[in-house]
Amino acid sequence: MGKKFEGQVVCITGAAKGIGRQAALSFAAEGAVIVATDIETEPGKTLVAEVKGSGGKASFIEHDVTSEEAWQNVIANIREQHGKLDVLINNAGIGMTGLVHEMELSLWRKMMAVNVDGVFLGVKHALPLMRAAGSGNIINVSSVAGIRSTANFSCYCATKAAVKSFTKSVALECAEAKDGIRVNSIHPGIISTAIWDTLIGTEETETSNMPRDATLAGMTSEAVPFGRTGTIQEIVNGMLFLASDESSYMHGAELVLDGGLTAG
Repeated sequence: MGKKFEGQVVCITGAAKGIGRQAALSFAAEGAVIVATDIETEPGKTLVAEVKGSGGKASFIEHDVTSEEAWQNVIANIREQHGKLDVLINNAGIGMTGLVHEMELSLWRKMMAVNVDGVFLGVKHALPLMRAAGSGNIINVSSVAGIRSTANFSCYCATKAAVKSFTKSVALECAEAKDGIRVNSIHPGIISTAIWDTLIGTEETETSNMPRDATLAGMTSEAVPFGRTGTIQEIVNGMLFLASDESSYMHGAELVLDGGLTAG
């Protein structure tokens, strides 16, 4: 039985750590050629070495997703080295909390730049290369925060809601163009990743703006019907599904993986 993504070129932003890193390893294990990008170079290079050490194919590009010039360079590199792009996963993102009346405009703009501008620029510059091949698959990483708002998370929620709506608009544009490209968003719930250390704090790091038990365990027990956090691999499994032919009729959809958090 052949590998599911044999020979497909998959670009993953924010690939040096967390969900992006595991996505790169999982897609590579299924035969994909990985183009990993991240602003953090050393863990990015370590990832590529691990993929190659397991017999996979991967390269790393240092990449600030907020820069249009950087995106142009990434896509030009993919065009030159591979001649095509089958899957783009806009995974790079940051998260910080804060009360609205205390939030600095610079912080708001930084999160908007990474979480929204980065997704826009990725889609904008990937589409022509995908359209040249007559097919493609774009997965934009949003969050349950883009579906259900929470106090103290206003900026993060705003960015992730923007990604959700942007994804749907682009999906409609691609459908009208009949370009063979599918576009969907994925919405992780409370997952044990480093971004939650920043968003809600840890057992060792208190976050004064969070009035309840501001730890991953405390937030999970309060909010998640499953009663546990999700795993990184569970989110990656959703990406593998969206990128595969098994989801061939999904377009402009929201794949929510949250243990029931948004069900109520």
